[in-house]
Amino acid sequence: MEARIADLLDEKFKEPEFADCFLIDINYSEKANKLEVFIDSDSGVTFEKCQRISRYLESFLDEDLMLGDNYTLEVSSPGLSRPLKLPRQYRKNIGRDLEVTLKAGIIKTGKLIEANDFAATLEELVVTKEGKKKKKEIVQTIIPFEDIKKAIIKIQF
Repeated sequence: MEARIADLLDEKFKEPEFADCFLIDINYSEKANKLEVFIDSDSGVTFEKCQRISRYLESFLDEDLMLGDNYTLEVSSPGLSRPLKLPRQYRKNIGRDLEVTLKAGIIKTGKLIEANDFAATLEELVVTKEGKKKKKEIVQTIIPFEDIKKAIIKIQF
């Protein structure tokens, strides 16, 4: 079912109005008969975009009865609290502060300054001791996506 939903969204994202949209994740709970679809967009996800995509998906779900008559469908952006999953999300968030948990258990916090299809570059303030003095320096670290367990945007107030 998730593959069918992904294919439907691929078709929808070919329309000019949705061309900068992309799929982040699909979660289905059989117990609750609830389908959650998380999308993002290079220009931002609006309520109207989510609503139009939801109606689009509902038309197919209702026609195919994929989830039966009684189901819940939620289409939304992943929000700031959900981990980044795709390189495209990293590129969209260049300039923001991230907390990155590596698979090795190390946590790095810094500003995302670059991202490509394979890695993200984090700029972090590192404090080291040289004798009795503390030395502060800004270090850029390239982190391959395969080494990242979780990366979350840190909200600054």
